[in-house]
Amino acid sequence: MNPLRIAALAGLVAALAGCGVLRDMEAGSAEPWVKPDTPRPASDLDSLLLYFQHIKKLSGAELGREHDNARQAYARTRSELNRVRLAMMLSLPNTAFNDEPRALELLDPVVKNPQAALHGLAFLLAAYIQEQKRLGGNVQNLQQNLHGLQQKLDALKSLERSLTEREQGGARKK
Repeated sequence: MNPLRIAALAGLVAALAGCGVLRDMEAGSAEPWVKPDTPRPASDLDSLLLYFQHIKKLSGAELGREHDNARQAYARTRSELNRVRLAMMLSLPNTAFNDEPRALELLDPVVKNPQAALHGLAFLLAAYIQEQKRLGGNVQNLQQNLHGLQQKLDALKSLERSLTEREQGGARKK
């Protein structure tokens, strides 16, 4: 082999190796929840379970940035992984971006497709969101009942006070 071919082959190998490094770097930046010293998740399901662990540890500002990342990833690629990832973010309670109806809308195509790789996780997440909505409605009803009972108690106290004052006023006149 002549030296020119060897140099060209070496350049080609270096370029291909560089592409692999870039791909690994992109994957690392796309999945910050995968620790660099651990093996990559075997499946999207494993990756999303790690992702859930990751987002549960984030503070408010970090959650906001992660919500933006998930939303942008879904806008770029409407894959099942990005769809479920964004739905996870939208289903987090007590966040500014909580949007359970939107999360259920995102999960719906995956839930309706039993052959989808993430069908089980999407079904579980959708059931969780629906249960949260149901419990939220129950809490709201209980708060309304409590408010009504408090008003009745206040009215009874007021009535008792007025009766006590009337009795005391009548006893003084005698």
